Amino acid sequence: MASQADQGGRGRGFGRGRGGRGGGSDRGRGGRGGRGGRGGPRRGEKEESEKWVPVTKLGRLVKEGFIKHLEEVYLHSLPVKEYQIIDHFLGSALKDEVMKIMPVQKQTRAGQRTRFKAFVVVGDSNGHVGLGVKCSKEVATAIRGAIILAKLSVVPVRRGYWGNKIGAPHTVPTKVTGKCGSVRVRLVPAPRGTGLVAARTPKKLLQFAGIEDVYTSTRGSTKTMGNFVKATFAAIQHTYAYLTPDLWREFRLTKAPYQEYSDWLASSGKGEKKAVARLA
Repeated sequence: MASQADQGGRGRGFGRGRGGRGGGSDRGRGGRGGRGGRGGPRRGEKEESEKWVPVTKLGRLVKEGFIKHLEEVYLHSLPVKEYQIIDHFLGSALKDEVMKIMPVQKQTRAGQRTRFKAFVVVGDSNGHVGLGVKCSKEVATAIRGAIILAKLSVVPVRRGYWGNKIGAPHTVPTKVTGKCGSVRVRLVPAPRGTGLVAARTPKKLLQFAGIEDVYTSTRGSTKTMGNFVKATFAAIQHTYAYLTPDLWREFRLTKAPYQEYSDWLASSGKGEKKAVARLA
């Protein structure tokens, strides 16, 4: 899949350019070497995770073990500002893949300024998926930034059944639609064993989300891969936006973590500030 995405990116992005873009193509291939479909910690990430000094209240609660599941963060709608929080909960289960790298240009007085835009998808194939888009002068920097943004945008994916509720959830719970630009993507529940009836781009996103069976319907300019990926991600996000009857039961909310551990946050905040000051 990574090689096909590479070909798609070079065919539509690099092929139209002048001679000056040829160098960009080479840089793209060199920077992306072995980037697609990786899983687990990469070189340098282990040291980063060991040195992680959380700078937000949520990060401090996660590192100290007060918040034990990622679902607690989603339940109270707490904003995730540090990608290490996602690494802490999902860890080696999280895989990422570069969907496309495309050059974008800006006209300046000195000529054309070319930068590279990377689309990266991350997911654990078990109900969590994220999409990141980053533009940078260097391909490697764009990919690194896109991976971080994808982790920060990880959302829960609700799965359901087609027909009888036997076994584990395997498809989307209802028909959902996502849109971006002219692209419209519709996901329709499918019987068990159908598989992912989708194009290559949404299929990768659905695999990372952990959906096994689904029908898809698309409209618009789907050859614009950036909008195609964003529309599919928007449709997956909408799986938790529809309140089905099985979610009508009364659910008692507990205290938000910030409220429950407010005393600890207040007492430990002073020491944290001193530690950060010493590191700086």
